[in-house]
Amino acid sequence: MTEEEPIDARTGSRERDYVTRNRGAWNEWATEFVPPGEASWSSEDPYWGSWKVPEAELGVFPSNLDGKDTIELGCGTAYVSAWMARRGAQPVGIDLSKEQLATARRLQEKHGLSFPLHECNAEELPFPDASFDLAISEYGASIWADPYRWIPEASRVLRPGGELIFLVSGTLAMLCSPDNGDAPTETLQQDYFGMHRFEWPDWPSVEFHLSYGDMIRLLRANGFEIEDLIELRPAEDAELFAEFKDMTSLAWSRRWPCEEVWKARKTMS
Repeated sequence: MTEEEPIDARTGSRERDYVTRNRGAWNEWATEFVPPGEASWSSEDPYWGSWKVPEAELGVFPSNLDGKDTIELGCGTAYVSAWMARRGAQPVGIDLSKEQLATARRLQEKHGLSFPLHECNAEELPFPDASFDLAISEYGASIWADPYRWIPEASRVLRPGGELIFLVSGTLAMLCSPDNGDAPTETLQQDYFGMHRFEWPDWPSVEFHLSYGDMIRLLRANGFEIEDLIELRPAEDAELFAEFKDMTSLAWSRRWPCEEVWKARKTMS
């Protein structure tokens, strides 16, 4: 940590380096993600991941969201929260990027849908213990925050019996990704043991990805029971979001999961 890193106004401590870097990166990238945000807000039928796999096929959301207090961790343009609000939930969205949140607020106004949005870090949430029934993240805190910090914090703000759902890059996709950040190959490129912090040349951001064993142990250590691991497989005619054009190919993603959804529940004890 350097002396140039800013002070967190809420905690009074200096930010970790990746928090500062990821905030800056997403403020810079926010304009590029306006079109997919607008498309997702306008869709009555939710879909997930870069290949837009339908909710009807995956069953990511709980069967009943009516009246549930939900928090989206790293909400970006907040389309997931919008989908939940339309299903009766009472969502709250949080994100590091003020530019992403500005898009979210504009889309709230456009679609006549209002719910709280907070500019903050998912690793240090400004909410009391046991505030929510569901915490969810699709390519938000789930990969841009340190899981050893954001998962304990998600557990803290969830009520007993509450659900944690998060979408991340597929473990195989990360292991097959070369050091230059290009799309996954058909051969292993990265070490499996010790997976945690990932940085790519010419990219300002920092990502976090864990091995299956480390993720299972982390969830269990924070009071979660794992209910499902959904490995996404796009349809034969699926179209990739234009903003993710260099992420992976359809042929690769039809053979191996480029994305996966973890579903866990906080134990009652």
